[in-house]
Amino acid sequence: MSWRNLLAIGLGGALGTNFRYMFNINTVGFGYPLGTILVNLVGSFILGVLTGWLLHRKMKEWLRLGLGVGFCGGFTTMSTLAADTFMMHQHSSIHQVVLYLSISLFGGLSLAFVGFVVGRRGSKLLKTRTVETK
Repeated sequence: MSWRNLLAIGLGGALGTNFRYMFNINTVGFGYPLGTILVNLVGSFILGVLTGWLLHRKMKEWLRLGLGVGFCGGFTTMSTLAADTFMMHQHSSIHQVVLYLSISLFGGLSLAFVGFVVGRRGSKLLKTRTVETK
């Protein structure tokens, strides 16, 4: 792996982690891990858009890795999902735990799919318009 790829992943990860922190500190008072849900859903959508976009577009490897592995990897958080689930199980009803996991898993998969479709269509549309203008 090149130094440029590693640098892009590191910078993207730092940026994603900072954005996740901002989401979390702005949603602390809700009594529900809203920040974790939001970052995982938004991150799933962003990664879906990026994946769909890349089907028809080329992107420099360092940029693709910086956005996908770096930013989305730093922004989303499986470990906090696990910790929040454990804490909710200790202090909340099983219904809240099931709701949290359902929103996180099914919502994340759904938004990744929607993002993929949006990215793919946007990429195709831009490709078609570029060809028509030539």
